[in-house]
Formats: sequence, C-alpha cells, structure tokens
Amino acid sequence: MILTVTLNTALDLTYEVPQLVPHASHRVARSAERPGGKGVNVARVLAALGHETVVTGFAGGPTGDRLRTLLAPVPRLTDALVATEAATRRTLAVVDTGAGDTTQFNEAGAAVTTGEWAAFRERYADLLDGAAAVALCGSLPPGVHVGAYADLVRTARAAGVPVLLDTGGEPLRRGIAARPDLVKPNADELAGLTGSREPRRATQDARRRGAHTVVTSLGPEGLLAATPDGLWRATPPAPVHGNPTGAGDSVVAALLAGLVDDTPWPDRLARAVALSAATVASPVAGEYDPQVLADLLPKVTVTAETA
Repeated sequence: MILTVTLNTALDLTYEVPQLVPHASHRVARSAERPGGKGVNVARVLAALGHETVVTGFAGGPTGDRLRTLLAPVPRLTDALVATEAATRRTLAVVDTGAGDTTQFNEAGAAVTTGEWAAFRERYADLLDGAAAVALCGSLPPGVHVGAYADLVRTARAAGVPVLLDTGGEPLRRGIAARPDLVKPNADELAGLTGSREPRRATQDARRRGAHTVVTSLGPEGLLAATPDGLWRATPPAPVHGNPTGAGDSVVAALLAGLVDDTPWPDRLARAVALSAATVASPVAGEYDPQVLADLLPKVTVTAETA
C-alpha cells in the first residue's frame, strides 16, 4: 500500500458561479463538499488509479467527522487519521466558470497538542511497516514544530520506505536536508528555497541540498525534473481551463505510482502532467476527468535537457 500523511486536513467546499464580482451577492450554480488537504487529495487520486492507499494525519470536531464520513466509501482507501480535540479547518474554492478562474479561501489549521502529536508519531511508525512508499504533504498545523517533516523523513528512511515531500517554506528547507527520495515544490516554493526564479538552476540547486530527485511544478508549462538519470522537461500540449485546486496533488499521486511501479522517468512525468491537467478539468480537488487524461497522455512532450 501507499501511505499519505496530511497533518493539516481540511473539509473542502467548492462553489461555482457564472461570474465572481467583488462586493456583489452571488447565486451558486453548483456546490461540492469533499475531504481535503494535500495528502488526502493524493490518496483519493491514487485510489482512483487502482492503488491501495492509507491516509493518516489529524481530524477533529464536526468538520473532521464529516471529512471521515466522506472518506469512508472511497474504494481502496483506508482511514488511519488521529483524532484531535480541535476541529478540522475548512477551505473554500469559488470557481468563476465564465473566466475559468478560481479564488481560494483557506482557514488556518487547528492546534495539535503534544499528546496528539505523540499518538500520530506512534501510528506513523506502525503504518510504515506495510508501506511501499509514503508522501508527506502540505502545511504544518499550529502545535507541530517546524522540523516535523525532517523527523518524519528520517523515520521513513530508517524503515527503508521511499519518501516524497511536498511542502514549502522552512518545513521544506529542513525536510530536504533530511534527504527525501523525492521533493515536489511549485515554482514559488522552489524560489523560496533557493532564492532563484530560473527553474532549471533552482531545481538542480534544490537537488544538491539533499533530495534524491526534485520535480518542480511549473503550472500550465508542465514539469521540470532533476533526477539521477538526468534533467527532464514535460510539457502539456495546451493549457486546460478549470479549477486548478489539487492539480499539484495529482502530480504527487502520479509520481508515487511511478515510484512504486518503477516506471521510466519519461513515462512517469508524462502521466503526471496529463493527470494534473485532467484534475484541472474536474470540478473539485482529488478527482480527475478520465477522458481528459486519456486524450492528453499521448500528447505530452517529454524531453531530456543538458545539465
């Protein structure tokens, strides 16, 4: 099975409106409620792709109960979340269907107590015993120390489990020094880590900081990967309009699936780009449009670049 960790889970709400106008009242054309947080989205996509997945992290209060209720019927997905006293946060995505844009509102996470963190660490160590790979995803909630991901990377490495890290800021800086197998920053996170906005230089610099492989999300321009086998760029044939929430999480899902299946890097990156675009075409995060995936996959361009 593949294990995903979401320390800052969320109950995701999505509203679709014909046009988003500041200071105006809006009639919602369509709404959706889904279990969320980066690692939860990753797990839902992996499960839809046919992989057995386990979700751990934290959930609490009425929103946490609702999140777990929504997770329960998902095939091939097991809930191993740790209960907290504080309520799980909510996120709101407002999709302007006319403009094809999305506006995101994210609540801060609820504080995690010392006892809850200790309970999570124990569960995490137990779950690693049966994991083929683990993904550590998203922001850290209050109460969790900034070096938490670095500690979790080291625990996975000691257990012999490949680990992917997807976060930003100081947790990324400390986590990458613990030498994860794969790091997946976006362009802003990469610039914050390296101080450079030139993608190729920054991606290679990030790899020198400790990660075995770095795959950078470049938004509609695709992916740039610095791997032990060389430097690769994967580009979609054309931009896809829709809700970009969760597109990066689908990249993580494709990379994890490729890691577990030992897929060659060109195929792994092509699938990650196509799956990301198929997620943009879907109304809500953690889901993808299978037809868009099938149509785009053979059209993604993957090229090897000189170092």
